[in-house]
Amino acid sequence: MDFLKRLGIESTNKGVSTGTQWIDSKGETIASFSPVDGKKIASVIAADKESYEAVIKKSEAAFLTWRLMPAPKRGEIVRQMGDALRMYKEPLGKLVSYEMGKSLQEGYGEVQEMIDICDFAVGLSRQLHGLTMHSERPGHRMYEQYHPLGIVGIISAFNFPVAVWSWNSMLAWVCGDVCIWKPSEKTPLCGIACQNIITEVLKKNNVPEGVSGLIIGGREVGEWMAADTRIPLVSATGSTRMGKAVGATVGARLGRALLELGGNNAIIISKEADLDIAILGSLFGAVGTAGQRCTTTRRLIIHEEVYETVKSKLVAAYKQLRIGDPLDQNNHVGPLIDTDAVKMYLDSIEKCKAEGGNFIVEGGVLSGTGYESGCYVKPCIAEAQPGFKIVQHETFAPILYLLKYKTIDEAITIQNEVPQGLSSSIMTLNMREAEQFLSHAGSDCGIANVNIGTSGAEIGGAFGGEKETGGGRESGSDAWKAYMRRQTNTINYSTSLPLAQGIKFDI
Repeated sequence: MDFLKRLGIESTNKGVSTGTQWIDSKGETIASFSPVDGKKIASVIAADKESYEAVIKKSEAAFLTWRLMPAPKRGEIVRQMGDALRMYKEPLGKLVSYEMGKSLQEGYGEVQEMIDICDFAVGLSRQLHGLTMHSERPGHRMYEQYHPLGIVGIISAFNFPVAVWSWNSMLAWVCGDVCIWKPSEKTPLCGIACQNIITEVLKKNNVPEGVSGLIIGGREVGEWMAADTRIPLVSATGSTRMGKAVGATVGARLGRALLELGGNNAIIISKEADLDIAILGSLFGAVGTAGQRCTTTRRLIIHEEVYETVKSKLVAAYKQLRIGDPLDQNNHVGPLIDTDAVKMYLDSIEKCKAEGGNFIVEGGVLSGTGYESGCYVKPCIAEAQPGFKIVQHETFAPILYLLKYKTIDEAITIQNEVPQGLSSSIMTLNMREAEQFLSHAGSDCGIANVNIGTSGAEIGGAFGGEKETGGGRESGSDAWKAYMRRQTNTINYSTSLPLAQGIKFDI
């Protein structure tokens, strides 16, 4: 395929890099198969412990130089990376779509997110500000400043195989950190493509080898990173189960973990909602990326007075969905990432039925021409109860649960009673309902929206959630502070040294 050639993807690729140099490794061979057609795209030689150590040592050395470069100069290099991504948006977007399975429009959109975060980081490079405080002591000045941490380890998931790396790396780089990235072993070629794209920028600017490390591999590589005291911050995106393991390991060595984990997101649809907007937001939220977003809408909490209307509109909308090759822009829904995901989808459907769920749009696996990979499934809708165990669980697939409520207080309670706390939304034209949803007594999620869905966050705002979602924040706002260490400074420019509690020494 032409886009693979343009991105420098070969039939067999090295999977360990210190920036511009690819390192030999004796690790396992990982084959990447497309969920679109089931065909093998290419293979990657994963990291072994020796090559991992080589990347760490390069990164340690690079940090000593990189941290001394003025932040606006680092921002200029990130700006050039953004330009390089603009040049390769079309082939990289196609690779994201083909290797991961999301629609081509979403593949392009993910690359655009990378470009946007580059632009954000460039501006940020001139705004890494601290605070000044008045001292209680005469002739003293106090202020705060932020310093880079060192090596930032990035563990990303398959569903956003390139954007999540950029959310972390671009901010970390302008902050003065160096990065080591472990992409998902389910989408390793996306990691290789990104490294290839930025190589010329690194070379042109004489960036120290080791500022941008790549180590492709399975679970054991992530375990090495989590346990490595040379990596002060590990940013991990993925399942709650994975995040708990990473958090425990990093916490045991008193390192920092930035965790972006699962979501079980809901939209409350009020009787005073604009139903056209509500249906559109619910539809995209539920079926976008075939339900494989951490911000996917998994629950609709609908007021009893509009429940039947919403239900009938949703059923009609689902009938119009086109499922198929995501590279065909006429299709709305692509495949799940692999057959293991299909099994989890089918298992969740059976569990819902066993608890009494009523499927008003039936699920199932598609077969026949165009569906040979076995990864294409039908987005489905079930009427359920909030107390169902399966409703409390996040299934990474297009299964939508409909729940009924009477009062706004009841709706918010249902919204909040799941273990996860990532994204949430209310559809209402009632200002009091909207404000209550956003108040201290409202949504307990890290993201709370009014009259838009649960997915489609902008890079300008901090992205992340609470509870079992992990508490981390990436991307915009002041998320940059996670990649730096805070230091409080006091300067005495007087001729005396007042001591605490009035203590005096006769010297």
